[in-house]
Amino acid sequence: MSASFVGGRCLGKRAPKHDPRTYRLGRVLAVRLPAVPDARNWSQNVPYQMWGNDRFGCCAFAAHAALVATWTKAAQSLVMLSTETVLANYAALTGFNAETGYDPGTILLDELNAWRRNGLLRPGQTRDYLTAYGSIAPTDVLGIRRAIAYLGGVLAGVQVPQGFLELGLGETWDWDALSDHTPAGGHAIALVGYNPEGVFFNTWGTRTFMPWDTFTRIADEAYGLLSRENWLGIPGTAPTGEDFEALLAEVRAA
Repeated sequence: MSASFVGGRCLGKRAPKHDPRTYRLGRVLAVRLPAVPDARNWSQNVPYQMWGNDRFGCCAFAAHAALVATWTKAAQSLVMLSTETVLANYAALTGFNAETGYDPGTILLDELNAWRRNGLLRPGQTRDYLTAYGSIAPTDVLGIRRAIAYLGGVLAGVQVPQGFLELGLGETWDWDALSDHTPAGGHAIALVGYNPEGVFFNTWGTRTFMPWDTFTRIADEAYGLLSRENWLGIPGTAPTGEDFEALLAEVRAA
């Protein structure tokens, strides 16, 4: 099995896996967290990279690297994963092998469970552990905004139309501006900011924007994430000023 490759951009998200035990995060955040700001952007001045996603279907793990960089740039000091580390994480979960050409793509729920239970490689001697996560309906725009604002980012899966692969890197993804809506395949992206018109995300090493109507049309899964290791600042709180344990309680109460 091989991930889809189009002009220096690879797609590698497999079909969503649904587990009834997965936390349903949207409603809990809506009840327990404050009103959502009109705009929030954690991605400014984060030096996103391609992380091998121009050659391999490692988009889920490139999204992990983008989230770690976004969180730590906001909360602590920037931590950047190397391409070698991203590919090693991809290989450990999926059996990816660049030499044989085995490039199977990733089921996002499998990645999240491995990240939480076993940790993923990161710079230094420690592994990167995800503290908790919960699903958010991709059509729940307010829930997506709330998770970006207070948790620092969202891992999302989208079904990419062919027309978006023909855009320049960083060009806006606007469904209504496309002539070719032919499905090209699944892709994992890190949502790292938003405004009233749409969402900022990292893909193929570049911060990109898409209107909310486009996101709700092409997204097929989304997860709010809580990372004790990356999101805590020096005072022991998230960059928004929310106490971390209170944020964790919201996730675990779902």
